[in-house]
Amino acid sequence: MTETQAAQSAPGTTLDKTFDPAAIEARWYTFWETNGLFRPDRPDAVPFTIVNPPPNVTGSLHIGHALDNTLQDVIIRYERLRGKDALWVVGTDHAGIATQMVVERQLEQHQDKRTNYTREQFIDKVWEWKAESGGTITRQLRRLGCSMDWSLNSPNNDGQFTMDPHFTRAVVKVFVDLYNQGLIYRDKRLVNWDPKLKTAISDLEVETREVNGHFWHFKYPLSDGSGHITVATTRPETMLADMAVAVHPGDERYAALVTRGATVTLPITGREIPIIADEHADPTLGSGAVKITPGHDFNDFEVGKRAGFKPADMLNMLDAEAKVVQTADGLIPAEFLGMDRFEARKRVVEMMNDLGFLIPHIDKEGHAHEAEPRTIQTPFGDRGGVVIEPWLTDQWYVDAKTLAGPPMEAVRSGAIEIVPKTWEKTFFNWMENIQPWCVSRQLWWGHRIPAWYGVAFKATANRATSIGMRAFVAETEAEAIGLAQAYLDELKASGNPMFANAKVIVEADGVDNEPSLASVDRWTYPLTRDEDVLDTWFSSALWPFATLGWPDESKLLKKHYPNDLLISGFDILFFWDARMAMQGIHFMQDVPWKRLYLHGLVRAADGQKMSKSKGNVVDPLGLIDQYGADALRFFMAAMESQGRDVKMDEKRVEGYRNFATKLWNAARFCQSNGIGASTSVAAPAATSAVNKWIIGEVVETLAELDKAMADLRFDAAANAIYHFVWDQFCDWYIELIKGQFDAETRAVAGWVLDQILVMLHPFMPFVTEELWSKMGDRPAHPLITAQWPAPGAAVDAGAKAEVEWLIALVGSLRGAKAELGIAPGARLTAYLADPSDATRAIIGRNGAAIDRLARLDAIRFEAAPAGAAMQVGAGDATLAIPLEGVIDIAAEKSRLEKAKAVSEKERDSLARRLENPAFVEKAKPEAVEKARADHAQHAAEAERLAAALARLG
Repeated sequence: MTETQAAQSAPGTTLDKTFDPAAIEARWYTFWETNGLFRPDRPDAVPFTIVNPPPNVTGSLHIGHALDNTLQDVIIRYERLRGKDALWVVGTDHAGIATQMVVERQLEQHQDKRTNYTREQFIDKVWEWKAESGGTITRQLRRLGCSMDWSLNSPNNDGQFTMDPHFTRAVVKVFVDLYNQGLIYRDKRLVNWDPKLKTAISDLEVETREVNGHFWHFKYPLSDGSGHITVATTRPETMLADMAVAVHPGDERYAALVTRGATVTLPITGREIPIIADEHADPTLGSGAVKITPGHDFNDFEVGKRAGFKPADMLNMLDAEAKVVQTADGLIPAEFLGMDRFEARKRVVEMMNDLGFLIPHIDKEGHAHEAEPRTIQTPFGDRGGVVIEPWLTDQWYVDAKTLAGPPMEAVRSGAIEIVPKTWEKTFFNWMENIQPWCVSRQLWWGHRIPAWYGVAFKATANRATSIGMRAFVAETEAEAIGLAQAYLDELKASGNPMFANAKVIVEADGVDNEPSLASVDRWTYPLTRDEDVLDTWFSSALWPFATLGWPDESKLLKKHYPNDLLISGFDILFFWDARMAMQGIHFMQDVPWKRLYLHGLVRAADGQKMSKSKGNVVDPLGLIDQYGADALRFFMAAMESQGRDVKMDEKRVEGYRNFATKLWNAARFCQSNGIGASTSVAAPAATSAVNKWIIGEVVETLAELDKAMADLRFDAAANAIYHFVWDQFCDWYIELIKGQFDAETRAVAGWVLDQILVMLHPFMPFVTEELWSKMGDRPAHPLITAQWPAPGAAVDAGAKAEVEWLIALVGSLRGAKAELGIAPGARLTAYLADPSDATRAIIGRNGAAIDRLARLDAIRFEAAPAGAAMQVGAGDATLAIPLEGVIDIAAEKSRLEKAKAVSEKERDSLARRLENPAFVEKAKPEAVEKARADHAQHAAEAERLAAALARLG
């Protein structure tokens, strides 16, 4: 065995000539997963835990998922390499509305519908759909290279699911516990109502669009006949449920009306409503008077409460399909009943016009119109696609204000660190003004609310009166029956005989639950189950601890809660992140994660938000097909700068594919010159300056990379390893060692290549694992579980200075040749008068490298002959290289001066344009950005040409 072979492991398999990502990606992912390498057995290791934002089970991988999951995988692979018990919890969300819509559409394709089935039958169909089609995104996450623990609490090795039995048990317990603690309650409030889906939806599911609409002005006559008050509205149909007219308390025009308790009589309904003072009315807008419909407008709801209207007394004029129904006072004319809200709008306007209460809009030309045209910000359901209706209904609410206190304190104290810190202000602003959280949804698919309803009684010995309904909230039906029986036992104390032998029964869904009074001896007290399900965000808020086995006190939970880090898009800070903080602290008495990293959005190349309507959506799977997963991942990491959105740039993705190819070719070069895998984690012994230098570069790159990862600067980490691989290793080290493949150099080169593969692995797992396997025979030690670099070496300042002197000389000389049009291979002679001892020594030790790389016949330690010469700097030395006979100096000067003049002209023209405020303020942002980029390019070119001219003297 040779000395070289002793220093390295046995050679691996010869690398293919070309790098083909598709050929290696599926093979390596299967190897990692089937061998359990995403979470190797490390019971005594320090834990590191992250959870992925569970994507919708209906979803497919989009570019935002690619960014979010790439960053998480970079972190988890990094910590795994550092020897930690790295756990990345994965799973999917049951996505109540989205999934129910998918299955209902499938039924529609067969002229079928959900209501043809019982609830249980329909849910069975949803589970069938999930088994057949619900795993799309999990397969796509594998293509991206996500090293998630798919097997954790997952019998089918496809990650956890929010409807899994263990997770459902946690959801039910949380609801019941919060209810018993007074933190969940049932209330009548306004919600975002989707009339197509017939369910309440969250703010996140509301999409605001600009719609061409109208602004109508109406006269509301004073009830005493003394005149009228003018109101304006974009929704005339809601006049049918108006309950007040509001004016500002400081508006003197209406002070007397408010003081004397004046009222108006609504023209169509005849309802008499008060004129009230409330700061919601803006005296500077229109007449300063606004109609108040508390049951159909969020602002009006708050005004109504301040005016003393109880939610139960607020008028509701629409049903679940947004069709007109009779209000509690019975004053809506019969012709409106059953009418669609928009048809009702037209009819209200017609009637107000016929009655003489419509005030026409006069345009600039003096023409009269029914209404003033307006562009109106209108809420639409992002899934139902129809206008959302604020609707007054009974729903379940979480006391979010109480639960928000501990998370705010956790952020203030540093128990939770938000990165970037700039998001803290937004976090506090929302949490301090948080509203009750509506958690019930009118769907069949989801976690059914664990509440059963029975009649509430006021009982005496001789009389029992029904006073509404009461809820029995329990984890199981049997427990609910027990609670109801206990209630009946309380009623027995009244002495009323009807409660003496009452028996609790549970009725099927939809059955009337009025108590049967047919027989006092065998009286039944029926319960019916709440038909609503919980908001999907309610269950996903438990993700950091329910996925670890809670409410059971498992070893997994004890070790991995709290999680170390959450990576999330800023757009779900409130809908998911904040709610996890609320539930985690409340139920676990500790924060759910120690750090929260909020990344931006991936935008189109021009900075616009991606959308299907704009046609600028980028398919990450298409990019993977074309360039490989490694290239896309590296792009995402390199472009992720804290606090900024990522601009999609396919050319950059292609560039990172070229980067992987360059590394592949460098490995092939090493392999062809007898360089293989290292058997040492520590750096090999080195005596030559170039080997000492490259070991020092590894040390510095490692420190830079570790600091960037600690700071969650993904861009800095990616760029550190990129520049080391491309610049130091491929461009310089390999060039410097060509022809000098002694035992030491082979050992050092093999070790450095190994360190590159380890440091680059979190960003580019596939190509690095392939090279790791091919550069040495080490099947028992795959790269995914290798050891993070520990060089055990220091930077050799002398070697660093020497090699950097050589690099500066070669780089400067090559650049000067390019500027002056001298052929790269042209051999020249340099002169250096009075060199320092250090420079003289460097030149003396590196003659062969200078000859080969700088293409210098000699460096003479004397003054250069008279005549034109270019000056080249290296360290403390400036070398003069005569140009007589090398180029036509006069012609070259003329060429450079002309080119410089052109660049300066373009530079100055663009500068004038950018200095013009009219251009900067009125031009499209992309045009301004291009002008700035062009200006910078021409300015740099002018400087380069000026430097070239200066070289000619």
